[in-house]
Amino acid sequence: MPDKTNELVMKIEAGARLSVEELAALYRCPVPQLAALATHRRERLNGKKVFYNRNFHLEPTNICVHNCVFCAYRRDEGAAGSWDYSIDELLAQCRRHAAPGVTEVHIVGGVHPRRDVHDYAALLRAVKQTLPQVHIKAFTAIEIDYMIKKAGMTLEAGLALLKENGLDAIPGGGAEIFDAAVRRRLCPKKGTAGVWLGVHEAAHRLGIRTNATMLFGHVENLEHRLHHLLTLRELQDRTGGFDAFIPLKYKSEHNALGRIGEVSVIETLRMVAISRLALDNIPHIKAYWPMLGKDVMQMALLFGADDIDGTINDTTKIYSMAGAGEQHPSMSVDELRRLVHDAGFEPVERDTFYNIINFSIHNS
Repeated sequence: MPDKTNELVMKIEAGARLSVEELAALYRCPVPQLAALATHRRERLNGKKVFYNRNFHLEPTNICVHNCVFCAYRRDEGAAGSWDYSIDELLAQCRRHAAPGVTEVHIVGGVHPRRDVHDYAALLRAVKQTLPQVHIKAFTAIEIDYMIKKAGMTLEAGLALLKENGLDAIPGGGAEIFDAAVRRRLCPKKGTAGVWLGVHEAAHRLGIRTNATMLFGHVENLEHRLHHLLTLRELQDRTGGFDAFIPLKYKSEHNALGRIGEVSVIETLRMVAISRLALDNIPHIKAYWPMLGKDVMQMALLFGADDIDGTINDTTKIYSMAGAGEQHPSMSVDELRRLVHDAGFEPVERDTFYNIINFSIHNS
C-alpha cells in the first residue's frame, strides 16, 4: 500500500487525473496526508485565496410536490409551518436584506404544485427591476425541470425565458446522489440524475453558469459518492459550465432518516479533500458555513476548500430546519474575513462569477 500511495502522490503533484479506485485509496489515507494532498491541488488552482460574497436568500415557498425522506424543510400546502410568499412579499424581503455592497440573491424553495416557469420569470423580472445591480442565482435543476414541464415548454425554451427575465446563474441543489438505487430510497418522486444533469448541461449551452452539489452521509456508500464526483467531472469536461462544487453533509433532525445519525467531522473533511482531488476541472470547492458551522468551515479550508459562501443575513431555513448548528445564519464581512485570515488564508470578496471585488492580504 505505501508504494501505491507514493504513486498516487506523484500523480497529484503532476496534476494527473485520478480514477474511482485511486480516489478510494486516497480517501483512506491518514488524515494529515489527505489534507496536504488536497491543499497542494487547491493551491495550484487558487493559491491561498479564500472567496466569499455579500449575499442573501429568498425562499418563495416550502410547499413541495416531492417528499424526500432526508428533507426537514418541505410542507404540504396549508400545513402548519408552510409558507407561500407573493412577489410583493418577496420584493419587501429584497429591500429589507439588500445591504450596501450586496452582489447576489440566491432563490430556491420547494417545487410548488401550481407554479410554472411564467410565474418564476415574473419573480425574476421583479427582483431584477428592484435590484438591477445584483446577480440572481436561482432555482435548483429539479425546480426548473418541473416549472418548465408544467408550462408545456421545451427545456431550452424555458431556460431561455428565465435568462431573458434575469436569471444569471443556477445553484447546485437537488443533485443528492446520482445513483438510481440510492435515489429510489431517498427521493423516489424527484427527477432522476439524468434530469439534473440535463438541466445543467442545457444551461451551460445557453451560457448560464451553474454550481454542483452532493448530499452525503445518509444511505449511500463511498463508491456512490465517487461515481457522483466523476459524473460531474465528465459533464464539466464537455461544457466547462460549473464554477463550484459544494459537498453537503446530511443533517438528521426533523426528517424520516433521523435515526441513522450523522457522519463525523473527520469524514466530512475527508469528503471535502476527495472532492478537491477528484474535480480537477471545477475551479472552486465551497465549504458552506451554514451547514458546516464556522469552526468546521475553517478546518475545511485546510482540506482543499477555497470558498465559504457569504453573509446570508439570516435568510435561509433549509439547514436550520434540519438541525444545523447555525440556526440564524448571518455573518458580517468583517467576521468572514477574520475567520479566513485566522485559518491562515487570504480573504477575497467575489461576485457570483468569481470576479474579484476586494482583495487585501493585510486587511483581515
